[in-house]
Amino acid sequence: MHDFCFTIPYGLILIAGGFIGYAKKGSVSSLGGGVGAGLLLIIAGFLSLKAFEKRRNSVLALILETGGLAFVMGQRYLETSKIMPAGIIAGISALMTAFYGYKIATGGNHFSAKAE
Repeated sequence: MHDFCFTIPYGLILIAGGFIGYAKKGSVSSLGGGVGAGLLLIIAGFLSLKAFEKRRNSVLALILETGGLAFVMGQRYLETSKIMPAGIIAGISALMTAFYGYKIATGGNHFSAKAE
């Protein structure tokens, strides 16, 4: 499985979560955080897709962003003990960070042999 197959949907989930947080609680920080992190992930996923088309790998930026997001939301969860949204986002981000770590450890996206 290629990293961009998870990165772009994950970015969309974060954007949706930001809008939901804003719609339910009027939280501008949820809107900004969700949309900001989501857009960064979508851009990173798109760049990874373009690198894949050129038969290159680019997962280091992805692991840094999701690792940072896992840390920040994990801290927020520890402070508030609220599973939604901090615990959920921290958990998903930790899983994504582990996935990107796995991709780096196994050599990144694998390319099929070119047909001649």
